[in-house]
Amino acid sequence: MGFTVEDMLLASREKYGMEMVAGGTGWSNSISWMMLLEDTVIVTRFTGKEMAVTTGLGFPTEEKLLALAQKLTEHSASGLVLNTGMYLKEVPEPLIAYCNENSLPLLTVPWNVYLADMIKDLSIRIFLQGATDEQTSQALILAIENPEDEERYRENLLPVFHLSGAFQVMVIHREDLGRMDTVERKHLSYRLQLCLENLTHNGHFFYYDGSFVVIMNELSEKQAQDIAEGFVRNVARRLRGEAPFFCGIGSRLDGIRSLRLSYRRAVSAAHMAKAEGVPIASFDRAGAKRLLYSVEDPLLLGEMGPGKLRPLLDYDREHHGDYVATLEQYLLAGGSVQEAAEKLFVHRNTVIYRMGEIRTLLEDDLKSAEHRMEYLIAIAILRMGDGKHQGNQET
Repeated sequence: MGFTVEDMLLASREKYGMEMVAGGTGWSNSISWMMLLEDTVIVTRFTGKEMAVTTGLGFPTEEKLLALAQKLTEHSASGLVLNTGMYLKEVPEPLIAYCNENSLPLLTVPWNVYLADMIKDLSIRIFLQGATDEQTSQALILAIENPEDEERYRENLLPVFHLSGAFQVMVIHREDLGRMDTVERKHLSYRLQLCLENLTHNGHFFYYDGSFVVIMNELSEKQAQDIAEGFVRNVARRLRGEAPFFCGIGSRLDGIRSLRLSYRRAVSAAHMAKAEGVPIASFDRAGAKRLLYSVEDPLLLGEMGPGKLRPLLDYDREHHGDYVATLEQYLLAGGSVQEAAEKLFVHRNTVIYRMGEIRTLLEDDLKSAEHRMEYLIAIAILRMGDGKHQGNQET
């Protein structure tokens, strides 16, 4: 997850007297660069994950400091460091309240700290961590693609993860990710990483095969679910108005060689979220649908889904009908005309008439339990939509 606010604080507390005064829930924010500023103009050029540092010279009032914090949040900065003692005698309470409310880390260093040395020191640490992260991403991709070839990835992952521990994958997908250029996608990844809370060196974030991937190591299922749900909430708040993301959570499985399976299940869950129009879905909570979403044969799905229902689909398209929905509710109701009618908000005679037409179109009396199950499976496949996605590998 890169060089984080927590890492910066650990490296700087004794050396530079750095303290965190607000925004503690953003402690896991990763940092892409340190930026000294005394006005908000440069903030509009931020691409995400920058750590702003100011002496307060350009922000002499409480209102201007608050406006800076708001601008930093708007442009997905990692946090704000105040050089206190000369121009900033104390940290205003409204600024503290804002940073706490928006999970924007607010830190202080005393005036006697030479900022140039601190920024240089921390920038080198950020650069070195970035190089390590790149190696980690490549090693995780190898683990996903060739889990049995452990010698090729074990050495790079051993310092980062507990390889015999539990791994769980979250996949984050959006339709346009594969069409973005590398720079645009990188900037988006910076903004998304700031939406992940409580995940630092027990996790990793990278782009692979058309989606962003989050690896979580040695977290409980509840912790992973909380991180995923918090991510969805933060995305809705911070990336308001953008195209929707669909998140899938894979199974929690033991050992690095299980990473591939958890990843595949996360991909299936992301397909599920997209098909059902919800922001997040968990593979392990999907019941029988897990079988259908795990099938990787599109021809088979086509034959057993739309192919099986073709006469009804054609009728509905040509006559603006509801025969597929009627069959679905009738089968789910175990053949109860009254219950199906209530679900469809129509008279029971309408259901009786429609089912007569449906049996004729399908050339099936629907008395066979096996046939009824096949039609329920076909409808479930149909509801899956075209949730499959493809993309190109990149870290």
